[in-house]
Amino acid sequence: MVHISRPVLWINTIGSGVVGMWLTGTFLDLRAVPVLLWLALPFNLLIYGVNDVYDQETDAANPRKGSLEGARIEPSEVRLIAWGVAATNLPFLAWFVLALPWQATAVALLYAGVFVYYSAEPLRFKARPFLDSLSNAAYALPLVLVPAALDETPVWPAALGLMAWSVAKHPFDAVQDIVEDREAGITTTAVRLGPRGTALWSGAWWTLSSVLFALVSVPVAVVNLLIAGTLVVRLLRDPTPATGHRLYPASVAFPYVAGAFAGVLLTVAIFLGRWP
Repeated sequence: MVHISRPVLWINTIGSGVVGMWLTGTFLDLRAVPVLLWLALPFNLLIYGVNDVYDQETDAANPRKGSLEGARIEPSEVRLIAWGVAATNLPFLAWFVLALPWQATAVALLYAGVFVYYSAEPLRFKARPFLDSLSNAAYALPLVLVPAALDETPVWPAALGLMAWSVAKHPFDAVQDIVEDREAGITTTAVRLGPRGTALWSGAWWTLSSVLFALVSVPVAVVNLLIAGTLVVRLLRDPTPATGHRLYPASVAFPYVAGAFAGVLLTVAIFLGRWP
């Protein structure tokens, strides 16, 4: 179950949740702890467990599956995964309904719903070009969810910036899977646009994210733009799925590097009384 939940990608959920808490001006609020715990194993098992169940055909033919880059499951494991997702997520969602403001519960349900139907029928955003990319804006919802759980107002430029960032990253990472997705009849944004078009699409959204981040922190915006620009330029120089695969480790490191930089600046600002 832990392997299926892709621990290397937990930074995209729990990291955003921690930043969302820090943006309220507190290092640790105990009311946020259940939400942060949910954003670790339970929610990532929901995202990737459902994804693996519905992507068995393409995953079986994808050489990068069965590693840290993603699980490869057997049909006999589907029921166990479904029970695992339910057992780890439903108690948290029930607690949110009972203990959190209704706005926070609504955001949590929206967050879960988007990622279930990213993979699941009948919506299956994954197989709908542009919707697959745009639906990944939901990765930014912890910047809304955690403040809502604490009865605080979200920092909207940061949340909207992370939404744009997530819209960019999804198709960029999917460039490496263009061949397998095309053979399986799945038309993603990356399949539709091709490697070069995807680089331009992602570059535009990453530029927008940097503009929005600049409204909160110019240094964070600059770091974001430098890393994103490097990834986009390297893909444009050799626009192939193989290049997308070579760049994937750097893309995985992107939120760790940019997030750590933003986190250090934010914690120092809180400590010095300069935020909020």
